[in-house]
Amino acid sequence: QLQLVESGGGFVQPGGSLRLSCVASGFTLDSSAIGWFRQAPGKEREGVSCISSRGGSTNYADSVKGRFTISRDNAKNTVYLQMNSLKSGDTGVYYCARAPFRTCPGYVFKLYNTWGQGTQVTVSS
Repeated sequence: QLQLVESGGGFVQPGGSLRLSCVASGFTLDSSAIGWFRQAPGKEREGVSCISSRGGSTNYADSVKGRFTISRDNAKNTVYLQMNSLKSGDTGVYYCARAPFRTCPGYVFKLYNTWGQGTQVTVSS
């Protein structure tokens, strides 16, 4: 069974940091681009970041550039999202998703065929 499991979410004050992990099971990640998405209460899901299959290419939403860093360790079948200088606007459920391509296909949801269950990130004072 193909599965992605996110972890690392939690409650943090503005300016704080969290590192999210996305672990794959049932398949190897090394041939897939992986995206991170988030959904805030009452808002549509939006793309946050994406990394190519070997990590050579990354991209970020303008709202997180300079604060978030995506990386991957294919030997551990894991993708990470390091989030620094968190703001209240970063609050939401964060999802990782697999695209069956080596390069990032943008943030078009239908191009991602496997999704995790999400992990909650809450940024508040």
